[in-house]
Amino acid sequence: MSRPLRAHLRVLAAAALLAPLAACSSAGDPAADKPAAKAPGFPYTVKNCGVRTTYEAPPKRAVTMNQHATEVLLELGLKDRIAGTAYLDDKVLPKYAKAYADTPVLAKEYPSYEKLLAANPDFVYGGYASAFLAGEGRSRGALAKSGVESRLNVEGCAKKPVSMDDVYREVREVGATFGVRARADAWVAAARRELADTAQKAGKKGGEPVPVFVYDSGDKTAFTAGGRGIGNDIVERAGGRNVFADLDKSFGDASWEAVVDRKPEVIVILDYGGTTVAQKKKRLLEDPVLADVPAVKNERFAVLPLSDAVVGVRAPGAVGKLAEQL
Repeated sequence: MSRPLRAHLRVLAAAALLAPLAACSSAGDPAADKPAAKAPGFPYTVKNCGVRTTYEAPPKRAVTMNQHATEVLLELGLKDRIAGTAYLDDKVLPKYAKAYADTPVLAKEYPSYEKLLAANPDFVYGGYASAFLAGEGRSRGALAKSGVESRLNVEGCAKKPVSMDDVYREVREVGATFGVRARADAWVAAARRELADTAQKAGKKGGEPVPVFVYDSGDKTAFTAGGRGIGNDIVERAGGRNVFADLDKSFGDASWEAVVDRKPEVIVILDYGGTTVAQKKKRLLEDPVLADVPAVKNERFAVLPLSDAVVGVRAPGAVGKLAEQL
């Protein structure tokens, strides 16, 4: 008898011995015939940025791309369900530092599609639309074909101005997706209280809203916060008036001539990336075109990390931080 044939017969014999055992186990265990119990709150269906998804169970291996997506999961106590993260804009908040240090970083910016899939995710959460660029192979459709669900932060597909209500919605929908609704609701309740406290303090100060120019970056043109993003809502709640609220984008370019014409009294510098706040301030102070801008002339600057000025768990606290500076 040949060696391959003997091996084949041994497999058949082993299978014959195991079959009765399996049958006995199934017959003696009524629970074996019952479907697995569903997690509370599931199935859960949500429509996010045009994509309708039904989750039969909460994700177990999420990859977060962009810092504010990562911080939403960390705030909701989901560190153990993050299989990887990518693209840190600035420093994570101190309360997340330890949890973040234990999280695998897949790439300094966005990982390749192959590296993303190598983390074996069942869910990818993007903070900006750039997280899912089709040209780089990471579209939500491509992920779905690989059996991976996804979510884009609602600011990334906003067709109208976003507000704190959208922040609450973002946190609640993520909480429901991961089966931690109570945690999300508790966070929203605390955020509402924080904003109410800030509004009460601002109300006591009174006065007209301060004209504010948000400076993200830019040399030939000014890249600034428009009227569609949460940055506009943050400025207004803090007692300011975004001089580029009429720019129908979350962020967009404006001419320096327009900055001069709109006479901001305070410039809010967004802190992130390789250009420091000091370098940005120097660029503004030394530009002769801006010499007569009230904020430049009086050197009135405020600073917020970029992660404070996007839809995420920092937004309510950013209002208080900016109000103090205004």
